[in-house]
Amino acid sequence: MKFDFEDLNRRQMLHMMLAAAGSAATVGMLPSALAAQAGTASEGAIVKGGTLFANVAPEPTGLVAGINISSPAVVISASIFDGLVSYDNNYQPQPQLAQSWEQSKDSKTITFHLRKGVLWHDGTPFTSADVQYSILNVVKKTHPRGASNLAKVIAVETPDEHTVVFRLSGRAPVLWAVLFGTETQIVPKHLYEGTNPLTNPWNAKPIGTGAFVFKEWVRGSHVTLERNPHYWDKDKPYLDRIIFKMIPDAGARAVALESGEIQFAANNPVPESDVARLQKNPRLLLDTVGWEAPAPMFFFDFNFRRPLFKDIRVRKAFAHAINRKALAEIVWYGLASVAESCVPSFQKQFFKPNLPQYEFNPKRAEQLLDEAGLKRGADGVRLRIDHITEVSYGQVYLRAAEAMRQQLKNVGIEMTLVNLDLATMIRKLYTDRDFDTASMWYSAYPDPQIGVTRRFWSKNIKDGTPSSNASNYSNPAMDRIIEGIQEEGDIARRKILIDQMQELVQTDVASINLLEIKFFGFYSKKLHGLRKGPMLFYSSLADAWLEK
Repeated sequence: MKFDFEDLNRRQMLHMMLAAAGSAATVGMLPSALAAQAGTASEGAIVKGGTLFANVAPEPTGLVAGINISSPAVVISASIFDGLVSYDNNYQPQPQLAQSWEQSKDSKTITFHLRKGVLWHDGTPFTSADVQYSILNVVKKTHPRGASNLAKVIAVETPDEHTVVFRLSGRAPVLWAVLFGTETQIVPKHLYEGTNPLTNPWNAKPIGTGAFVFKEWVRGSHVTLERNPHYWDKDKPYLDRIIFKMIPDAGARAVALESGEIQFAANNPVPESDVARLQKNPRLLLDTVGWEAPAPMFFFDFNFRRPLFKDIRVRKAFAHAINRKALAEIVWYGLASVAESCVPSFQKQFFKPNLPQYEFNPKRAEQLLDEAGLKRGADGVRLRIDHITEVSYGQVYLRAAEAMRQQLKNVGIEMTLVNLDLATMIRKLYTDRDFDTASMWYSAYPDPQIGVTRRFWSKNIKDGTPSSNASNYSNPAMDRIIEGIQEEGDIARRKILIDQMQELVQTDVASINLLEIKFFGFYSKKLHGLRKGPMLFYSSLADAWLEK
């Protein structure tokens, strides 16, 4: 059975996101504009107090999303940390830690005027030094997207405690799309300076500036956040606390939603086969729009440190052996569509149509393997490999891997599945580099420079950094294209480079782009004040309140 989403034409609005962000970048928006992000209930109807029971899955490895990169970490971290800006439904930047800003006419200087009186949760004043340290020493150095996103930021100056000046080498179209708190994360300098941000113990007991204060993390059970009584946005947050419960079984999460045990579940919380049924529940709301900006893409990676995968005939054989349409329709119950590029097809201003494709053709796959000298043995097997799955994110990824294992077996490839918890998977992929192949999803985000180029840029092979270049793909031609994307300020010329990147990914089979995934979340109809829009599930719950 397939599930038909509500009209997804709203996705098309994302093609204007960056243009919208840039048009608002000259002068900071008024603080009152923040109200437009919240729910539609009138101020008089707001109920203060209460505890929101939420869920994320899998359990994150850390709670500082800009360092411990994972979707569940982002959902939690968004309520602990504020960024320089947040975004409204049209992706216009709105004041957060930065109260206002100006950008010079030549686009080479952005001056942020920071909000005064903001405190870190340990009582230390938030200052421009925190921003400078975070940008230069955390985001640009350790974040898997930071070096690309902030490539044109060549200096960060702090003329006083409440003024930050970004010096840019030129126009940076992507910059205004990445300044939110869980992407370009601002961490407390006094707790991180002189440490390795990736292993800093405060990643597990975060100190932020956001609406909620970290209280406790009981591994395998829950994370508790409590209301920040000193939050700069007076009278907020409305909730007393949020408890993120760890419920590893998707079926149990479905039961918890139906019973009211949890009222907010962000990242594909239930089996895909249950979505249509739960959508009919009168006490629940299904939301897909809240995942449009992250734009999840599912793909199959090779470890290019293995000599086997340096032969493009082998990579093409894998691509021809995998039935992507069956994955979308059968494994995902129609909650996915076949990917034709590394860029989502609904991002019309970036997506390049008519790229080379590798249709499902087992006979062609066998021919290519024969040409590569990988003949079937007496047992019918040509080669044996392992495959790491993202089963910690849900059984659908295991089912997908099992389907691909069978499809590859049909052409003589014996693939052993390695199912790991999130922490072990991250270590295997990004530190040990100990794998043959892997399937995973990354967020593409509204611009390829944010979420796509990290997969193929050799300078993004960063040991120990999750969601970076796991495949170890390194191609000088690709590097030149990606660095051109980062440097080019002219939108038309930049689009040509983005087209070239997509073409090279496909012709070189740098990765097998499998699916565009339609992520979803559920929440109770009694939960109001969510910052609805394409970033809903990656937004703060400062405005959220519960109807009694």
